[in-house]
Amino acid sequence: MTRLAVAVVVTFVGFASLSASAAPPPKSAATDASAVILRITIPGQDGVALGQLDWPDSTSADVQSFVYPADGSIVNIGRSRAALFAATGAAATSESYGELTVVSLFNGEIVAGKVVASATAGASARSAGAATTLSTVQGLRALGRDISSTPGTSVSLEDWGTMNVLSGSTGSRKAGPPSAQGSMTVLRITLSAAHGGLPAGSEIVVGSVAATAVADLSAPAQPRPHGGVQRPHPVTTPKPTPRAPEPNVGGEVAGGPVRVAPEVKARLSSGGFVFPIYGTASFGDSFGAPRADVAGGWHHGEDIFAAAGTPLLAVADGTLHTIGFNRIGGYRLWLRDRDGDEFYYAHLSAYSPLAVEGRTVKAGDVIGFVGSTGDADGGPPHLHFEIHPASMLGLGYDGVVAPYSILLAWRRADDISFSAGRVYVPSGPSGTKLPQPGAVLLQDDDISAASGLVPGALERAFKGR
Repeated sequence: MTRLAVAVVVTFVGFASLSASAAPPPKSAATDASAVILRITIPGQDGVALGQLDWPDSTSADVQSFVYPADGSIVNIGRSRAALFAATGAAATSESYGELTVVSLFNGEIVAGKVVASATAGASARSAGAATTLSTVQGLRALGRDISSTPGTSVSLEDWGTMNVLSGSTGSRKAGPPSAQGSMTVLRITLSAAHGGLPAGSEIVVGSVAATAVADLSAPAQPRPHGGVQRPHPVTTPKPTPRAPEPNVGGEVAGGPVRVAPEVKARLSSGGFVFPIYGTASFGDSFGAPRADVAGGWHHGEDIFAAAGTPLLAVADGTLHTIGFNRIGGYRLWLRDRDGDEFYYAHLSAYSPLAVEGRTVKAGDVIGFVGSTGDADGGPPHLHFEIHPASMLGLGYDGVVAPYSILLAWRRADDISFSAGRVYVPSGPSGTKLPQPGAVLLQDDDISAASGLVPGALERAFKGR
């Protein structure tokens, strides 16, 4: 009967995050990000690397399943993915994210339900810092026993190896130049003796990420709104009543800074939805992660990282409402589409002139700009984005779906139903099944078969002939 020989838990005393303090990046460092979903190092042999990314050469990977070798006796995992984002300049940011589900090593001797590796870094003349606090491992077991997911846990695997859990570090400097770095390896298994088909000295790394941000103070600073808070233009349309309440109410300040929207266009998918950020952006799947400062204590949306000032787009035709400032969301707004589905945008740096209470907008209109206001102040600029389907608004702020798969589809211009998102609340107050979330599809015509070289072809296509 196999047993767990020794399990020693080591924690970083007096340090609240998942990372230990570390030296700041060297002065020669540059903004960078890297990730690997899985790596097997074998002495004297070619190793195995799954989802190995290095910015800017490769920025995303999505794998449905993976086994090694062919019988899966050493590694067997379900869906896994990784993504990188970095932005250089006077306000530099970097993010690295990896996720694996249903991990099995050595025919089930080591298993985990879900592994998440996350590292972010930001640096500017004002501040510099890094974090790995979103990194987690769920359902970890080794040799038939539950293993603590406390950062720094070290486990002895009988007489053939050791396993380290959530080994990370962060470091920063505020001058010369301002910089920060964070790294995290969720699981590292090192073999001291041959085991399961691998020789002694082999190493298996599951979920390893790193992010570095170095501010370039010689770069022009990002333009910021000036002149104080500018109130929206008065309108005769009655103020719509938001049906999806926010995490904190009260303390509202009407309006927000306004600046001219750039002339940008977004390509609509066949269904009509638009990805909410125009330009380079990156995001992981942090829906449901712990958040102490919001209702319920969990993350109700997705954080989409992009450079400060990046344009934000209306994801669908609809009406803007609840435009202004609050303590958590900072400058934020809501968009209600024609079917009553609600979309929440938070942490904006500024609004566009279209961001007026009760204003009707079209999908792809620029309605604001990426920032870090509210409780995101001091962190990397990003958009906090939530989707509240009309059929779930009766649940209040918890009537929300996980946006990750929906955002992926919009980014690929391939719409999907809201029901493809994971519903965080499985049932209504009475215990009955929730109604199927609705979806919005905007009519479009396919004119791809028409030739612009044939006189009258496009005209006939538009007329449906």
